[in-house]
Amino acid sequence: MAQSPPVEAKVKAATTATLLVSLVLAVLNDVRDDASLLAPLPDLLQAIVIALVPPAVTFLSGWQARHTSRISQL
Repeated sequence: MAQSPPVEAKVKAATTATLLVSLVLAVLNDVRDDASLLAPLPDLLQAIVIALVPPAVTFLSGWQARHTSRISQL
């Protein structure tokens, strides 16, 4: 059976960063149990910020991580 290639560092970095940011947002939401963290922002902007932070962190961490070279097996 052919061995699958290793998971790229970019994928690991993006996945880990997204998990951590999502956990922080979830903990802040549960612990604080109020909207005072983003209270200065209008409701619509709060929803946009909460929705865009994890994907933005995923993109930036994937962009920054080094590419894993693969040897082509033909």
